[in-house]
Amino acid sequence: MNIIKLDATASTNTYLRAMLTNCNLENFTTIVTENQFAGKGQRGESWVSEAGSNLTFSVLMKSSPQAVTGVFDLNVMVALRVATTLKKITSLPYFIKWPNDILSANKKVGGILIENIIKANGEVFSVVGIGINVNQLHFPALSKASSLALLQGNNIDKDLLLHALLAELKEGYEELQQENTLALWEKYKAHLYRKDVVSVFQKPEGERFNGIIRNVTAYGKLVIETEDQGELEFALKEVQLLY
Repeated sequence: MNIIKLDATASTNTYLRAMLTNCNLENFTTIVTENQFAGKGQRGESWVSEAGSNLTFSVLMKSSPQAVTGVFDLNVMVALRVATTLKKITSLPYFIKWPNDILSANKKVGGILIENIIKANGEVFSVVGIGINVNQLHFPALSKASSLALLQGNNIDKDLLLHALLAELKEGYEELQQENTLALWEKYKAHLYRKDVVSVFQKPEGERFNGIIRNVTAYGKLVIETEDQGELEFALKEVQLLY
């Protein structure tokens, strides 16, 4: 496994994508940095990380052409493996906030951004970006954020955590290649934050409504049961869970 460590970079995802245009990289090439100063998150938002305190890295995962129905399987695997690894390291409970934010004690401790590049031969190169709040102790502008150190009460060895995560991700990746997805999805749904609980959601135009998360489709859409319209499906930018 090729691990490239950088002192600083704007975004590990951007750095890895740029390398892909110039190099024939081996599978599971990993870019990790101590200071990611322009990280990207879901919904086009930025991922803010205190230099030297957290774990920010991107992993290349190559896969053969897959059926369109399996497009969200990689997201499910990565989110689940991150959550289960953190539980092993800290013994704290973790949940996955759709589609793949990692929460503990109702606080966000991790985020995942997967960007796919489809080659002319149909091969898919996935750049899997992961950010974990590890030893940061202050989040002045982020009331819903926390870190492993704050939740557990002591600092975590970032290098140990990185290698534990990469080992879990590699195992999960190999299982995906064998198309073992049924059990994977069941575990993902079991870890889904606020599943089967009445919650408040907001649409992009500001409209709020009550609903219950019931499922996530194979395409990654969130299924919300509403009182007056039954079950509705929402894509990533079509709804936000308020918590």
